[in-house]
Amino acid sequence: MTTQAVRLFRKMDGLFAVYKPHGVHWKHVRDGVESSLLKALNSCPPPAPQLAVRFQLLSAGENSSSKDLVLSPSMVPTLADHPLVTGPQFHKVHVGVGHRLDAFSSGVLVLGVGKGNGVLEHLCKSHVTRDYTLKGEFGKATDNFTDTGRVLEKTTYDHVTLDKLERVLAMIQGANQKALITYSQVDLRTQEAYELAVRGLLYPHGKSPPILTGLRCIHFSPPHFTLEVQCVNETQKYLRKLIHEVGLELRTSAVCSGVRRTRDGPFKVENTLTRQHWTADSIIQAIAHFSKTTRKIRKSGMFKQTAGQLNSSAQVQEQTRSQTEQINQEHVELSSSCGQRDTCDTE
Repeated sequence: MTTQAVRLFRKMDGLFAVYKPHGVHWKHVRDGVESSLLKALNSCPPPAPQLAVRFQLLSAGENSSSKDLVLSPSMVPTLADHPLVTGPQFHKVHVGVGHRLDAFSSGVLVLGVGKGNGVLEHLCKSHVTRDYTLKGEFGKATDNFTDTGRVLEKTTYDHVTLDKLERVLAMIQGANQKALITYSQVDLRTQEAYELAVRGLLYPHGKSPPILTGLRCIHFSPPHFTLEVQCVNETQKYLRKLIHEVGLELRTSAVCSGVRRTRDGPFKVENTLTRQHWTADSIIQAIAHFSKTTRKIRKSGMFKQTAGQLNSSAQVQEQTRSQTEQINQEHVELSSSCGQRDTCDTE
């Protein structure tokens, strides 16, 4: 018979998203979620203790003339299953982390529990796009591209206008669009490539540098501005450097004052759990909410893995077939040369 803690643990199986605050390392977020789940599991009432038969020696009684002792059986709980003897029921709950965020970034952080850890691998290997909101400030440059770094120079920014900024963003996006087409390894002369490009489904195959699939300005109030970015294979350091490069293209300098992830594939910021909701009940509800998404990610990952195995086996068969044909051709040539030599020796 399963206990309440075991039934609760079985519900903790899937993916969910939390909101990582600024200035907190992702490891502290993971440890906080793990401790919350572990506390909820161990706070469940323990199973009923097993009973054992115990015989006690009792006197026959004052009214009885017999002075013999009587064995009286009784059912008593065994102490071997007591929580003070066995300790807590669960000692570890493994929580996996998807695409990570550094300490100076905030936003959507996908976590996995149970079999969700395997689904996280498929999510990390897939080329899902992620959305970010980048806050920038014109007028200075630092050693780490952030507003808290050591200031290297200060520049003027009065000549910067929204028109000029949008032209620079369009130029950067055009260059990244060419890189996306290059790394997608799709023949652009085919109808399939045209349909993928129209629907925005082109994505890089294999390893590729960070690629921006979308870039626009959503707020402009010099010296402050805000960009909305859609990207693949990015890092937060690359995004901060992007703000610096935008400043250079505008003949000034700029630093990044904030990086906030608003979407990680199918996980959006409005579906994330904030710090006060990192409890077992809220996490189980979030896992149930993303159950269909988890199954889709698992199926797509298994399909890609199977397709890769089929392609590799086909390549091996093709290579074996070509080697066999080459060996047979060499054997025919060797046989013909030996026949000619025998004819010459006979003559």
